[in-house]
Amino acid sequence: MRRPSRSPRVLLAALALALALPVGLTAQDQAQAAQATPAAPAPRLTSSPAELTLTVPRGRTAPGYRLTVTTAQLALTTSRSGATVLATAPAGTGALRFRADGTWQHATRVTDWTWRHGTLTLTAATTAPGTSVQARITPAADRYQLDWQVTGQAVPDRLGLAYALSSAGHWYGHGEAQTTSGGPGTDQPWPLDTGQVAHTNFGPASYYMVDPFWYTSRSTGLRVDTGHVMDVALNQGGDGLGRFDIESAEPYRATVFVESTPLDVYRDYIGIVGKPAKSDATYRQYAEPVWNSWAQFYTDVDQAKLLDYAQELHDNGIGGHTLQLDDKWESDYGNMTFDPKAYPDPAAMSKKIHDLGFDFGLWVTLWINLDSDQYGYAADHGYLLKSATDTTKPCTVTWWNGTAGIVDLANPDARAWYEGRLKSLMSAYGVDGLKFDTRFIDEKCAPHEGYKPTDYQRLGAQLADEYDLQGVGIRVHWDTTAHRAGFVTRQEDKGTGWNSLRASVSQNLAISTIGYPFVTTDMIGGSLGQPAPTKQVLVRWAQSASLMPLMYASTSPVETNDPTTGQKVVYDQETIDLYRAALARHARLAPYIWDQVQATLRTGDPIMRPLFFDFPKDRAAYTVTDEWMLGPAVLAAPQLTDAPTRSVHLPPGTWYDVAHHRTIPGNRTLTSYSTPLGTAPVFVNLHAKGAQQALRAGRRRSRRPGGPGGRWRR
Repeated sequence: MRRPSRSPRVLLAALALALALPVGLTAQDQAQAAQATPAAPAPRLTSSPAELTLTVPRGRTAPGYRLTVTTAQLALTTSRSGATVLATAPAGTGALRFRADGTWQHATRVTDWTWRHGTLTLTAATTAPGTSVQARITPAADRYQLDWQVTGQAVPDRLGLAYALSSAGHWYGHGEAQTTSGGPGTDQPWPLDTGQVAHTNFGPASYYMVDPFWYTSRSTGLRVDTGHVMDVALNQGGDGLGRFDIESAEPYRATVFVESTPLDVYRDYIGIVGKPAKSDATYRQYAEPVWNSWAQFYTDVDQAKLLDYAQELHDNGIGGHTLQLDDKWESDYGNMTFDPKAYPDPAAMSKKIHDLGFDFGLWVTLWINLDSDQYGYAADHGYLLKSATDTTKPCTVTWWNGTAGIVDLANPDARAWYEGRLKSLMSAYGVDGLKFDTRFIDEKCAPHEGYKPTDYQRLGAQLADEYDLQGVGIRVHWDTTAHRAGFVTRQEDKGTGWNSLRASVSQNLAISTIGYPFVTTDMIGGSLGQPAPTKQVLVRWAQSASLMPLMYASTSPVETNDPTTGQKVVYDQETIDLYRAALARHARLAPYIWDQVQATLRTGDPIMRPLFFDFPKDRAAYTVTDEWMLGPAVLAAPQLTDAPTRSVHLPPGTWYDVAHHRTIPGNRTLTSYSTPLGTAPVFVNLHAKGAQQALRAGRRRSRRPGGPGGRWRR
């Protein structure tokens, strides 16, 4: 009798398993190990006249799924346990689309297909004459790879995917979103589909903190693997579609995740881009705020004003680890020399700041204005990025402070020149750390020979990693180096109203769940040049920030300036007391937060995260916009509006209400929870890891820890 032959796939799986087994095992040991580690069931394909169906069986850690390809009009529908969890745009819109000669075209009927070596290859006609789409779908246990390109007569300049948003429930991710309602400065929809995202120039050179990753309430996710600029639209014009277009004709490469929970999708994504290898912030920088001069003075700042600012904070018991001098301190942008009229004795200024107990920091940029005395030198020596349209000339870009060239970090001589000047400045004036601002490349500039735009995120991260960023971090993204560097991420400038406060919360949730877990809001109270924040906004913002990983402060609760009128704004004693109380609460939470930092370094999980990451079966949690989990034990629900009460949703579990010293069963919504100005609701999950530590932080009211094993600071 003939023995049945084994398929090449089975033979390869057996060989791979044998190679993975420890060396030195007996044949019997190897056989037992092979039986104990069965190979995952292989995907299978079935076909009918109307569709092709890829079935991926459930695995030990994967839920299994089915991908259906409609052949009459190419469309992709992903289902899990019999329910749709992601589907491309409806017929007529075009799932796989491209732009040629200024007109959008799309794939239509499938004309040919093959299933070979675990990959489904499709050929489809298109609405463009003589042009077809070729796509490859490669399934794996918890995801599938979708790669496709255009062939034939049409010459595209953009390729895109389009999805029906409602097919996947709600959408999250993206990072800082440009929206039709003022995002990211005053609007950040959460979930994304509840607003309208219209984000052009979504790419690796963007100043916004963005990554091409989105995930959904039905536990699917999309990652677009590109180094090109994208045009992303989610529910633009209320059309219910998600469009993810790349400004390139290169093959479109995407990964679609299919998992059991949104947190599983996030972890799959982190498995690709990487998790932080360290945190660039110290314990003290988590425990205490950094004070930055920007929202307090904007560019109307000088030595006397800065020292008065520091002295008032000190005298009112409003401490912090650092005082940073933001824009504008240079004589001209790029000179790296203090304006002698505004700063007659910067060394003495630095000493006074240190004497008050602060470190001293400076705002810096790689952008050198054309009127700077360093611009000509840098241009003559080839230290500046070149123009994308004429590589014989430096690239010039317009920004909020004029017109500038950008130091080319890919040029070793340029970087050495820039860093040499930077370190000399720091040494001369006792500068402890830096706030790097602006971008490291612009779309108008050509990368150095042999480099891509994404490389400048890596180069910027490597540069910044050599300095103390003083808890304000840096805005690098898209590249794996940025993910692994462990920088604190600060937000785009916010307004000074309630809408910006609410946007700062949902934006932190968006940033931390695309792989940047060490988040802080924009400066407490906002920094977008609007009228100074009211007492209520300033206090509520401080309370909200106290329940996040770090606190980034600028507007003094003692007094500030209204940039729209030039008038001084003086706050009352209650404002000072409540701001100080928010700082004290954050300091008491610091040991718990520091433990979450260490957990993130092990797992990559975000510290500040949406409720549904911890409670995926709680359907109500997916649309909660004003609460979050701080690690596994702390639920933050501060008041983000000018109202005397708020509703608080409690997921399943047993919760301790810190404000009212009571235990409450979860899986309920507390309506009309009283929130006088001194109350920022916090609840502790009594059965979560870290609960006892969080409870101690909620009950203590006096001393502040200087750090693990360190002294107590008074």
